[in-house]
Amino acid sequence: MRRSAAVATGWLPRPDGRGKAHKLGRRLLVLCDHRRVPTPRRESAAADPGLDRMSHVETAVDTTNPELDAVAVEQDAALLTNGQLARMFHEIGDMLEVKGELVYKTVAYHRAADAIAHSPVEVAEAYRAGNPPRIPGVGAAISDKLAELAQTGRLQFYERLRTEVPPTLVEMLDLPGLGPRTVKLLYETLGIENVEALRDAAERGLLRDVKGLSARTEESILQAIATLETRPQRLLLNQANAIVDQVIGDLEGTPGLRRVEKAGSLRRWQETIGDLDLLAETDDPDALIERFVGLAAVDRVLNRGSYKAAIKLLRGPQVDLMVMPPGEAGTYEIHFTGNKDHNVRLRGRARDRGWSLSEKGYMRLGEDGEPLAGPNAELRTFATEGEAYAFLDLPFIEPELRQDRGEIEAALAGTLPTLVTLADLNGDCHTHSDRTDGVHTVEQMAEAGRRRGYAYQVLTDHSQSLAIARGLNAERVEEERELVGLLNQKFAREEEEGTAPSGTPPEGFRLLFGCELEIRADGQLDFPDELLARYDVVVASLHVGRRQPRVELTRRVMNALRNPNVDIIAHPAGRYIQRREDLDLDWDAVFAEAARTGTLLEMNGSPHRLDLSDHRARRAVAAGCTLTIDSDAHRIEELDYMRWGVSQARRAWVTPELVANTWSRAKLLDWVARKPERVS
Repeated sequence: MRRSAAVATGWLPRPDGRGKAHKLGRRLLVLCDHRRVPTPRRESAAADPGLDRMSHVETAVDTTNPELDAVAVEQDAALLTNGQLARMFHEIGDMLEVKGELVYKTVAYHRAADAIAHSPVEVAEAYRAGNPPRIPGVGAAISDKLAELAQTGRLQFYERLRTEVPPTLVEMLDLPGLGPRTVKLLYETLGIENVEALRDAAERGLLRDVKGLSARTEESILQAIATLETRPQRLLLNQANAIVDQVIGDLEGTPGLRRVEKAGSLRRWQETIGDLDLLAETDDPDALIERFVGLAAVDRVLNRGSYKAAIKLLRGPQVDLMVMPPGEAGTYEIHFTGNKDHNVRLRGRARDRGWSLSEKGYMRLGEDGEPLAGPNAELRTFATEGEAYAFLDLPFIEPELRQDRGEIEAALAGTLPTLVTLADLNGDCHTHSDRTDGVHTVEQMAEAGRRRGYAYQVLTDHSQSLAIARGLNAERVEEERELVGLLNQKFAREEEEGTAPSGTPPEGFRLLFGCELEIRADGQLDFPDELLARYDVVVASLHVGRRQPRVELTRRVMNALRNPNVDIIAHPAGRYIQRREDLDLDWDAVFAEAARTGTLLEMNGSPHRLDLSDHRARRAVAAGCTLTIDSDAHRIEELDYMRWGVSQARRAWVTPELVANTWSRAKLLDWVARKPERVS
């Protein structure tokens, strides 16, 4: 059955044209899709300040308590710093999690810790002075505890928890698949307090004697320990970005500071980040270094000099700060952004021209190949990267391309690509609602997309066999179709009346009716063709049967590519970064068939997925494939994930014309309507 280019929900194109996954990681409060995200180990874990700020309303609470007014300040009571308070509240959150408390309670303590660590005022001092500050997310219960700490320097609640929960139990929660209930059970029955004791008990077969556990449990735990020990512990892109934004915000107002900017792998938008790098232009390096190492969120100072410093954040990563002299940022930005191989190529090109390139600039070389010294020394510095590249007869190279993957050659040949940007996108082809595993309603998600200036947004709730996501059966599909149709009537009416949100594009906004169609373990698709043909856009994906052999996995994906009603393959590799392996597919065959059938391949913007990877996306484009960049949003805030999809696409050298959702709504619908012709 061939679909019309008109939308199935009852309007014509103009002629011109997750269950709630609010789970607490060990150190990171991460709002994600329907799975738990990876969290760093104890020694390198990161508080994730600001990551979920849009998910809660900043509440101002009455922090006065008549009962506390009568509590006198204990003589010689310690006045705790913001950093000390933050550590204490993080530990409380950890210990409550081990005890099996409700998630929202543990989340509250971690949020409070993050807010306190970055408070512009000393919280305990303000409480003691009788002027409690307004702290985002702090309710009456936590406020009372802050008052007690300010008055006495101690917290009875914290001290009691420490007697009930050994600190090492918290580390056991870092093991994949091991939850608070099991940790508590193992402690109470076998006295297991740490990972090493757990390994020993599992190897000796002691766990199977505990009610509810088995030999299979022992195997899973040993595998989890091995995974934890070998898994690289790096921050996801959104986590790293949130931490850096917070640190930059904390440095604002430092005397003499002109600007602070991101550098290193974060500026290249690499999909995972280790240490964080900052560059700062300032007239007063001493004041900036002093402010940097004295931040309340600092766990310890790793090194400190006149023009650079390194800190370890409280439950966070290492952050390195380098000071740039005003007006000389060009070579600093190049040096601290490109990867090693890119910088080696630039240094070689400079040396061939008689110069030595470092972050400080270009130094002229003598006949012996060493920089000239004394009166003959010559140093060239530049205010911008463009000028510094031009000194080597190169055009400006976008940060995402600085990987030594052909960008130098392209720069010399004048063929550097014009990379896709967020502003190029006209819609989002993969979003969810609370009718399956999303959080917000269909109308709320659509309204949020409309106010972003999109021409379209595709609603892609899950199909019936994905029970864990409350997939839709045929009856619920029809209910959703009717709802989408009513919303589109409303949008059309408001556009005609001139009451649509400002920024609505000339072609207007429509919610396209779609689904995320499960590719079943037997290779069959979850809905029959008669039903699929009635959707505007069909996104297919593979969630189950991931361990099948390559031949079988590839066959299943091929079935979807060859179906006349499947338009997009979502997160094709089934990635979950640092948590599980990618699908073992015959990628050359997949790319060739996607190109032949015109089936679009997604670059999923969820920072937990970023799928396709930049390497695979570049191969797909070389094979003739067209892509989409989508958010896979399960809540309104996750619509912002488009930015990470764009950053991944830019690393893959993707240009706007290669991305289907840069097209108009009419062009996209015409493309999917012609799929039957391409597969016949």
